[in-house]
Amino acid sequence: MRIMIVDDDPLVTQSLKIILEKDSDIEVVKLCSSGREAVEAYPEVKPDVLLSDIRMEDMDGLDATSEILKIDAAAKVILLTTFLDDEYINRALKVGAKGYILKQDCASLGDAVRAVFGGQTVFGGKIVERLPDLLNRNESFSWEAYNITPKEKEVVELVAEGLSNKEIAQKLFLGEGTVRNMISSVLAKLDLRDRTQLACFYYQRIKV
Repeated sequence: MRIMIVDDDPLVTQSLKIILEKDSDIEVVKLCSSGREAVEAYPEVKPDVLLSDIRMEDMDGLDATSEILKIDAAAKVILLTTFLDDEYINRALKVGAKGYILKQDCASLGDAVRAVFGGQTVFGGKIVERLPDLLNRNESFSWEAYNITPKEKEVVELVAEGLSNKEIAQKLFLGEGTVRNMISSVLAKLDLRDRTQLACFYYQRIKV
């Protein structure tokens, strides 16, 4: 996996590079010191996963993520921060980040990178605990109003739990292609872009 790291503290970028490259399947191919630099470098580097700090001068990680997703809708961005900030978490969900992890949890960063590379959405444990309180849920949501079938509902719930297509297929005894098609169908019905927005929609609109 080719990784880009974005942080305005050189010590942080070098430390994260050392941590990640302890694993033989990870290569850090670019270090950037600002969101603006990351946006400019992204089209040429095209990393498999981008790790970005949030608070930076020039352009913060959230704005950079938004700009990068305009360049490449399939970009996989994990936001790293020392702050458990409700506004940041909400914005991260809205802009389409694939992960939000506290820097204090960097020991598990390699696993998070692999999960996001494999199509999952990853949030640190403390962030997951915050989601139900952060996102307003509507208990009167009607699956039928969106023509979502019971089986599609099960798939949505498992996507929101962070399971990959392969894991969902195994759990529901379906083929991976079937799961992929069902997710695409639900995204079209709900007018959503990707799995991250689907998980966000689930926690915003549906009682879990």
